Amino acid sequence: MDRLAVVGAGTIGGLAAGHLSRVADVVVIVRRQSQADALNAHGLRISGKSEFTAEVTATTDPGQADGCELVILATKATQLDAAMRSFGGLLSNAVFMTMQNGIGAEEVVQSHGTWLIVSAVTFMSGTRHADDHVEYELDTATWMGPFRGTETDLETAGAIGELFQSSGLKAEVLPDLRPAQWSKLVFNSAVNGVAALTDLGHVELFARRERSGDLGFLVADLMDEGKAVAKAVGVDLFEDPWEMNTEAVSHGQTDSEEYAHVPSMLADVRAGQRTEVDFILGALVREADRVGVDVPLTRALYRLVKARDRSYDD
Repeated sequence: MDRLAVVGAGTIGGLAAGHLSRVADVVVIVRRQSQADALNAHGLRISGKSEFTAEVTATTDPGQADGCELVILATKATQLDAAMRSFGGLLSNAVFMTMQNGIGAEEVVQSHGTWLIVSAVTFMSGTRHADDHVEYELDTATWMGPFRGTETDLETAGAIGELFQSSGLKAEVLPDLRPAQWSKLVFNSAVNGVAALTDLGHVELFARRERSGDLGFLVADLMDEGKAVAKAVGVDLFEDPWEMNTEAVSHGQTDSEEYAHVPSMLADVRAGQRTEVDFILGALVREADRVGVDVPLTRALYRLVKARDRSYDD
């Protein structure tokens, strides 16, 4: 895969586009012309775990992705439908890879065309400092695999995994991605939801269970509800969400917001824009209803975040 497109140049899209530009010709598709101009003028600076400036071609026109063999969808889940509408009739032979939070992104892609689809979930993270600068903070793997709803084969996903690894990113290819997707869904439902309401970055408080009022008890109870839904759905989780939580906060071992990772839904709240709650907490509630599992804490958290989202309507 010598030519590929990355749709969205936020934190994850920026990290993917920057690193992959080392091994392929990368077209970055963005919504704002001002961002395209900045990337074309200055390149895409990656700092932190990696230090380099990448040369990319940035555009607001999906038609400029002609000839791309792979399209990496790195928009927020709330922006995915609009992004896919712009690809109508384009790149019929390309593979599309979803990297959204929650579940349901692949179905959105399918509703717009018959492309081969690779599903991915990632725990790499960073901070977007400017339109042309992303800091790489947590260099954990991206899990990926063929989406079960298409004819995508494991070899195709494996080729993308090798491309990621050759660029300096970590990747793990799985024949069935659902256990990994559900691990992150359960983790994200608790951590993102609590962060959105408390205005706390992902600090050590999320794992503390020493006194009765500690936040870690709520996070653990929310994750237990998510685990119960996954079991009822028939998914054996790839990793334990609570262990993922404790590992993530142990990197800083601090309650200081200065060093805390800001979960995506909290970033949206701080920016005064709608969150991905329907793809994360909402998806878990819908699956719980479908399989008949009671999730009172998750449902309450979902409704509270939805109320905050609706406060942005005006």
